[in-house]
Amino acid sequence: MSRFFSSGGNSQNGKGDKSDLVRPLVSLSNSTTNYRVNKQTVSIDPSNAQISLRHISKVFPGRKGWLNKLTGQASSDFVAIEDMSLDIEHNTFVSIIGPSGCGKSTLLNIIAGLSSATSGEVLIDGQIVDKPGSDRGMVFQNYALMPWMTVQGNIKFAVETVFPKMSEIQQKRIVKENIQLVGLTGAEKKRPHELSGGMRQRVGIARALAINPQILLMDEPFGALDALTRGFLQDEIERIWEQQRKTAIMITHSIEEALLLSDRIVMMTKGPAARIDEVLDVPFPRPRDRTAVEEHPDYLKLKKEMEDHLYRETRAVEEERIR
Repeated sequence: MSRFFSSGGNSQNGKGDKSDLVRPLVSLSNSTTNYRVNKQTVSIDPSNAQISLRHISKVFPGRKGWLNKLTGQASSDFVAIEDMSLDIEHNTFVSIIGPSGCGKSTLLNIIAGLSSATSGEVLIDGQIVDKPGSDRGMVFQNYALMPWMTVQGNIKFAVETVFPKMSEIQQKRIVKENIQLVGLTGAEKKRPHELSGGMRQRVGIARALAINPQILLMDEPFGALDALTRGFLQDEIERIWEQQRKTAIMITHSIEEALLLSDRIVMMTKGPAARIDEVLDVPFPRPRDRTAVEEHPDYLKLKKEMEDHLYRETRAVEEERIR
């Protein structure tokens, strides 16, 4: 049984299947859902999903006060994302890509409980999400470390916050294990300003994993890094994911990164009112090897599918700007 399906309205390009690996979008209901994968109809029971997004929309209120109108600063409501539905089963690595400003981070923040949807709901194992929780670990693009704390202190702070009754010995063991996991042994006493960008992001990953979340959420975790460091950390994430097999959702702008790490790739349309356009199934065997992935017979087909999507959506954004 497939681990993933989605719904987000009809594809905006109005075209049919472009590849056997593309899943056309479907309508959701509370009963078993039929959808298409590799040109075959498959039945999926939404109750099997670990994460369920149900018709999520997010609207940011405009400036409508009398003072805004008086000063000419009034603005309309902004619909960031509209009617998004998505189900993800356990132990699946999902990447979300789309043009800049399409609401990828907004969607991730709603799943994390850091922001609320205007309409619709997020469920994790059948429970409605309305606030952050220890079942979700977040890795931020800008690291979000406490600058006055050491590597050890940043990770321990997360453990203490989530497990306040845990013994000191257990907390130290968890911190040490996660420092070793991300390859920071020897840097425990360093503060963020003494670390490279790649090392800071390792701390962020270790901090997220130290609370033993069911789900790992990553918002462009390698976006601020140079190409060599980015590639190295991609390999590290692949290694860690193979060890722990947590459900992961990652925002990225990198096609190669998404193909290397993902089981499924969700492609969003441009905003405003962004939707899920298409979902790609990534057939590469695990564990992943970068060279083997790039030599896989489906690699270039998938890469072209993603390039075409991003080019089409980004071009539409630019055309609207110059009107």
